[in-house]
Amino acid sequence: MSEETSPPTPRAAGKAVPMFSLGRVRTIAGSTVTQLVRMKTFYFLLAFALVVVAVGNFNIPTTPAKELSMIKKVSFGTMDLFAWLFAIVATALLIPRDIEDRTLYTILSKPVRRIEYLFGKLCGVLVVVGTSLLAMYAICAIMIFARENLYISSEYEAMTASGQYSEAEIAQQISLIRQQGLRAELGIAVLASFFKASVVAAVTIFLSTFASSSLFTIIVSILIFLIGHAHTMATNFWLHESNHSIFVQILVKVVRILIPNYQLFSFSEGIVQGEAVVYALVWQMGGLTAGYLLVFLLLSLLIFVDKEF
Repeated sequence: MSEETSPPTPRAAGKAVPMFSLGRVRTIAGSTVTQLVRMKTFYFLLAFALVVVAVGNFNIPTTPAKELSMIKKVSFGTMDLFAWLFAIVATALLIPRDIEDRTLYTILSKPVRRIEYLFGKLCGVLVVVGTSLLAMYAICAIMIFARENLYISSEYEAMTASGQYSEAEIAQQISLIRQQGLRAELGIAVLASFFKASVVAAVTIFLSTFASSSLFTIIVSILIFLIGHAHTMATNFWLHESNHSIFVQILVKVVRILIPNYQLFSFSEGIVQGEAVVYALVWQMGGLTAGYLLVFLLLSLLIFVDKEF
């Protein structure tokens, strides 16, 4: 008697791939961080440390408070320069390098959405930029703290030894030095540099989706950055010279939308010089940064989806 054969078990339906996965974004971001580390992109921290040490040991014939102010201004200015320049160079190399190594073809052949790829690359760059800024801030903080204590000690000894100053005058001078020393508010200045570098990275990713080479992307990104710093002055000049014509007004609005106004992020300069922090402005700039990231990420996706890989 023949055994009764059971019908074949139907193959389980393939699991649907979600439209967007933070896990895939996290994986791409992690590989981007590893890729940037292997490219030895952190070597610029050595150059930054040398600049800060050189500035800290450069004696200027002025008051200790003014010298501390100068050290902070140069150090944080250099930090801001390194942050946005690193954001441009690192981001401009990512997509062309993936195409050259054919890594991009392997990634997109898997169930990875293109928005996930772009978003993951951007997040990876931002992680490296944030880590770099924290490292640079640590170097600055050590230098400022050391110089602040040195100035306070020497100033106190000199004023006490002279016998010409009262305790109130000595305390006032020490207070001026502390005002230009290491303060918690300086962390907001670092955050402002991160906001600016984030927008720069988003613009650079957008350019790299259609640029012919990394060098072209870097040059155009730097030009856009310079134009963005002269945003208000240039647009006001065009409006004045054209007598506020309708055509120029429309053109100015288009420029303001497409080219970020990087001058808005310069509120950190006042914080570095000892001014009070306006936290409402910080939140506003955070929202503006998020808006820029979203807009340029979507613009990048519009171009990237038509690419054949």
